[in-house]
Amino acid sequence: MLRTFRIGGTHPPENKLSAGKKVRVIEAPGQVVIPLRQHIGAPAQAVVKKGDRVKAGTLLARPAGLVSAGIHSSVSGKVNKIDEIVDMSGYKQPAVYIDTEGDEWEEAIDRSETLKKECTLSSSEIVRRISEAGIVGLGGATFPTQVKLMPPPGSRAELLIINGVECEPYLTSDHALMIEKGEQILTGVSILMKAIDVHKAVIGIESNKPDAIVYFRDMVRNFPGIDIMPLKVQYPQGGEKQLIDAVIRRQIKSGALPISVGAVVQNVGTAYAVYEAVQKNKPLIERIVTVTGKGLPEPSNFLVRIGTPIRRLIEAAGGIPGDTGKIIGGGPMMGKALVSADIPVTKGCSGVLLLPKQEALRKPACNCIRCAKCVSVCPMGLNPALLMNATEFANWEVAEKNYVVDCIECGSCNFICPANRPLLDYIRSGKGKVMELIRNRKS
Repeated sequence: MLRTFRIGGTHPPENKLSAGKKVRVIEAPGQVVIPLRQHIGAPAQAVVKKGDRVKAGTLLARPAGLVSAGIHSSVSGKVNKIDEIVDMSGYKQPAVYIDTEGDEWEEAIDRSETLKKECTLSSSEIVRRISEAGIVGLGGATFPTQVKLMPPPGSRAELLIINGVECEPYLTSDHALMIEKGEQILTGVSILMKAIDVHKAVIGIESNKPDAIVYFRDMVRNFPGIDIMPLKVQYPQGGEKQLIDAVIRRQIKSGALPISVGAVVQNVGTAYAVYEAVQKNKPLIERIVTVTGKGLPEPSNFLVRIGTPIRRLIEAAGGIPGDTGKIIGGGPMMGKALVSADIPVTKGCSGVLLLPKQEALRKPACNCIRCAKCVSVCPMGLNPALLMNATEFANWEVAEKNYVVDCIECGSCNFICPANRPLLDYIRSGKGKVMELIRNRKS
């Protein structure tokens, strides 16, 4: 019997329209806009100025603290300006505008397709190279990878868990990467094992990707210590805490980190980026993005340079359908509606979803009928109806005591609610307010 996590969960329609599609390469645009905040933590600080010449792989901005990540140019050309850009969340962020000229790369980057399997670097050297390459979690959270590889004093990793779940409906970028770059991913996993000094890794893959499971099971024979674990399809199994529970049957206490149960979790895309950084000296300057939607002529997976306008990807997939109601950055459960199709692709952009108007419109919200369906599906064991009520009436003490900060914002409560209550909207707002109050108390 296939495993899954033990608390909550739901089954939205998968709609993996781009599954099985080979990755297509999008050429670099005439101009890229590269935001300086593409990760959790402090935005990077620019080290270039208007008029500077850069190559693909040139450092544009240095990390501005421990929890931060460097930003590199994805193209060669000239810095046009450093200005603001509206990001996927609708907020203005500083960004570097680069006019593309040719396609010249930094000389240290190995662009060959040759697999480089053996890694002779020490653990500290691996972590340093990952940091220098600006690698962040590519499953959506964009947490700087080097921080995860440096457990706090008194903590020690026992196991590396690789997230190949991709539970968000519609998205297939990780699946496509697993099929096309399996050996490189496994090499990246071995490097991550060396970085945290563990001898065992488990790659969790949901059973709706049977080709990836068979492919990886065949390849891991040549990679000691790595196991493949097929998992039952259950949303949101890609969450760190849910994946840990599914794989090793350990649950993380409120406020604790995965390392508290001996686990370090990384996404398959992150493992591939680690391979490229450590073995090929390549910073994180491009990624695979799913562009999909029921009305889209050609749902696809694209390899795209960071900073490319999303509009170019949509055009390559056939253009914006006439009945489009929303363009969403990410998937339908955790993604956010974009204010414009000209927003650039960032490190954390795993997909773009075009929803028809009929599906994009929210149904009128009704009074809560106390059915408790939101409670039954919450993977964190919370009471979403109570937390929405606490936020609506600014009862922050109740919200905090009922663990609003533990919400992973998966949207399961919204999906299941028969009264169409905007539960997640309120909970997300309340979570932000309570976290602010906690920070103020501590300071």
